[in-house]
Amino acid sequence: MEPLNFALFSLLNGPAAPSPFVLSAALLFGEWLIWLLPAAAVIAWLRSGEATRGPLLAATAAVLTGLCLNQLIGLGWQHPRPFMLHLGHTFISHVADSSFPSDHLTVIWCAACSLLLQRPTRVAGTVIAVLGIAAAWGRIYLGVHFPLDMLGAALVAICSAAVVSQLPTRITLATLHCTTRLHRAVFAPFIARGWVHD
Repeated sequence: MEPLNFALFSLLNGPAAPSPFVLSAALLFGEWLIWLLPAAAVIAWLRSGEATRGPLLAATAAVLTGLCLNQLIGLGWQHPRPFMLHLGHTFISHVADSSFPSDHLTVIWCAACSLLLQRPTRVAGTVIAVLGIAAAWGRIYLGVHFPLDMLGAALVAICSAAVVSQLPTRITLATLHCTTRLHRAVFAPFIARGWVHD
């Protein structure tokens, strides 16, 4: 598998003198996109009702599950990043830790897979999944991940979302009830003014 992994990396990694436009796109998708997810989740939480908040809680649980799985995988198998093997070109600084699976893509695709499983949020899940593909390309182009790191992230995301979707209904409803009560207590003044959804 490694020869194929390295060959695909060579095809997707940026050249020594990349186009400024392409490099900017890679930075946007590979570095900054992940920060838009929590911001979008907070806005969606504040502006929507329980039909959306339930899937948002499930997506958060899937992301946390996926990151925990990544830590366990990293403890069991350390895979060097491309720059640690002096392969390709690297355009951002990154700590020299295990590359497999990609935490960036795990976060994005855990959220996407979880939202895709819920009818009210399938469109959002589809959009995030497509953006995840762009983020995967960006991470490889920037030289901090191999293609198989992205495949690993996709598998972790699918498993994490599936596990969370199988939680007993009483647990998910109790979690939603508790967070809704907390939401109402914290944002009561803003709810009264109509700035935040009840």
